[in-house]
Amino acid sequence: MNEEEMRKRLEMLRIEHRDLDAAIDALTMAGGGDQLQVARLKKRKLRLKDQIALIEDYLIPDIIA
Repeated sequence: MNEEEMRKRLEMLRIEHRDLDAAIDALTMAGGGDQLQVARLKKRKLRLKDQIALIEDYLIPDIIA
């Protein structure tokens, strides 16, 4: 994957992460939501966060000052 593809993938992951956040909020606000479904969504959200962090680390390397 080149840098441009990685940036596009990063943006897609961020959008999906936000969408999952909204879905989790909607399920919890509705009350009586399926706790198993909420747990699965939260787990998926954490995996996305890890993927986002990996790509960001690659695109923005640590610079020792």
